[in-house]
Amino acid sequence: MKEVKSGGGWPSIAYSLRMARRVGFLKLWRALRAKNACKTCALGMGGQLGGMRNEAGRWPEVCKKSLQAMIGDMQGRIEPRFFERYSIDELRRLSSRELEACGRLTEPLIGAPGDSHYRTCSWDLALARIAEGLKAARPDECFFYASGRSSNEAGFLLQLLARLYGTNFINNCSYYCHQASSVGLMRSLGTGTATIALEDLEKADLFFLIGGNPPSNHPRLMKSLLGIRRRGGHVIVINPAREVGLVNFRVPSDWRSLLFGSPIASLYLQPHIGGDMALLAGIAKVLIEGGKTDHAFILQFTNGYPEYRRHIEAADWSEIEGASGVERKLIAEAANLYAQSHRTIFGWTMGITHHLHGVTNVEAIVNLALLRGMVGREGSGLLPIRGHSNVQGLGSVGVTPVLKESTFQKLEALLGVSLPSGPGLDTMGSVQAASRGQIRSAVCLGGNLFGSNPDAAFACRALSKINRIAYLSTSLNTGHVWGRGEETIILPVLARDEECQRTSQESMFNYVRLSEGGPMRHVGPRSEVEIIGSLARLVIGDRGPVRWEDLLDHAAIRRLIGQVVMGYEAIGSADASSQEFQVGGRTFHSPRFGTEDGKARFHTASWPHWQPEGNHLLLMTVRSEGQFNTVVYEEEDIYRGQERRDVILMNPSDLARMGLEHDQIVTVTSSAGSMSGMRARAFDVRAGNAIMYYPEANVLVPAACDPDSKTPGFKSVTVTVAPETRSDQRRPLEMAAAEG
Repeated sequence: MKEVKSGGGWPSIAYSLRMARRVGFLKLWRALRAKNACKTCALGMGGQLGGMRNEAGRWPEVCKKSLQAMIGDMQGRIEPRFFERYSIDELRRLSSRELEACGRLTEPLIGAPGDSHYRTCSWDLALARIAEGLKAARPDECFFYASGRSSNEAGFLLQLLARLYGTNFINNCSYYCHQASSVGLMRSLGTGTATIALEDLEKADLFFLIGGNPPSNHPRLMKSLLGIRRRGGHVIVINPAREVGLVNFRVPSDWRSLLFGSPIASLYLQPHIGGDMALLAGIAKVLIEGGKTDHAFILQFTNGYPEYRRHIEAADWSEIEGASGVERKLIAEAANLYAQSHRTIFGWTMGITHHLHGVTNVEAIVNLALLRGMVGREGSGLLPIRGHSNVQGLGSVGVTPVLKESTFQKLEALLGVSLPSGPGLDTMGSVQAASRGQIRSAVCLGGNLFGSNPDAAFACRALSKINRIAYLSTSLNTGHVWGRGEETIILPVLARDEECQRTSQESMFNYVRLSEGGPMRHVGPRSEVEIIGSLARLVIGDRGPVRWEDLLDHAAIRRLIGQVVMGYEAIGSADASSQEFQVGGRTFHSPRFGTEDGKARFHTASWPHWQPEGNHLLLMTVRSEGQFNTVVYEEEDIYRGQERRDVILMNPSDLARMGLEHDQIVTVTSSAGSMSGMRARAFDVRAGNAIMYYPEANVLVPAACDPDSKTPGFKSVTVTVAPETRSDQRRPLEMAAAEG
């Protein structure tokens, strides 16, 4: 592929025009202009302010991710004869992109034990089979799972069904992405979300971007980073890989940037994968030993500093440099930029959370912010950059194994019931229980539970032991063919902009958006709320405290949410006022925090140390510019210059050290599995480290998790690389299926 020297710009515009021709310019324009929150990243485009507007009302706000999701939902329907023609084994040969491109699901599908093909069935039969499975099992033999693309209304109803059914085995996709952020922030500040509002980005003079690649995954954030640079501020990028869009980006909606490009990183640091804690400790060491901390803030508003200071001062520079992979002079340069800043925001993505020490990574970031009092003031704070449009909202409305105590008490009092109080199961806990044969039934609201799991062979075997799995989906994905239970039922659902009633979503800035819905594109799919309500009537009935038929009205669900969820009170009147709102109690513009004593807390922890040797590398899995989470829209990754996904990207020195040539076919092996037929290619990543694409490389990722957040270590996998022997060309999942 032609080398790309800047992210965004004309290639993004050309891509948008090609996609518009595919579905029709007018149809796409109308869809983008509709009053619906963005389906992809959590920055909060759309809503009642109208399409292509952010939370502050600025226009135009749109990106390729929004277009890709919109066009995916505008596909034609899959005809019933498709499933007569193609067996499940044949569907397994399709890639994630090919499955997505098959079209929209419009009729319920069932794959019974022994079936070679999926077959269409009636809604009554499909719902009756799912309900039969739930009623035949004990509550602790079932789990419920939700994706961040679902609405607050559907999520709240799902967790209500689960708890009235009798289980806390309910979770969401955040356990595989930002749960480490929630845990780390809660332990340090008493909140699990961002401490800033969108407007704070317009006031900052320094942004730390740690372990993320927004040009590919959150393109609209690049406009805010451009704004910081234009105001004379700085952006410090910390990423093992040198990503072209973080060096220079062309914002399509800004003519100067589009024509001439915009420098993004003032300073680009490339640590070892997992070397962030050591690097952040080095920055802290420079500040502490140079007397550049905010002593008054620390003394008045924090706890735990003396122990933290002793830990940092005792650290040796050779240890910091070795563990981080970054030279002392570059660490000092970052510290000096921070010392000169008046308003700093720290943003991070899954390069921080996808580790076995993800929570302590987050706490290390908070420590650095507290050193200079950069939490609890305007224009400063902490921003976990979440990758799904309503993953934060699902947590807010209770799609978690443990409800917040206030929500638990209010819900019990309001309904006059005793809810289950035992420990629930997180996402990995549910899959592990399935692997032990302890799960008989599962309901998955959106997403791709199989595709998001580490150790794909293990996930395939585990899910296959479940008696009955129900998936609520808009289109086909790898979970439907590799994540099948003994019986699998797929229910076609409406996309957000096809709902006949309003729904709501929460952005990563704690801002709740309203989506108006719109006309159905196909006959057949149903609203998620309608499906969940129908299941609840079949499983629980209206004999209890809830009349499920009444809760088919989304406004009634919102009123219930407003009564029981702290900070969401305004949602109860949103239908009358049409007002979107900031969730209360989360944004800190003064240094009074959500902890018991109102003070923030420093945390002390040792950091990991990676030393490459032999043919060993430390691997991180990444998403490409042409995908969104587990959904792959395009095979190529234009920003990294890759036209395919079966590659391992390595530092040129590692290629030479191992005697490998460009595009040589290799086998990559970890403790979890191996992948043959990979092409070894040179890329600007820290020596000793490597990159492969998610979700395909999940085969290599062990199922081990951070003990505190239960988030898997997708970005800290030790692998070996060896020239291809071609002794076994079967794919790892094919082998797992044969063993299962």
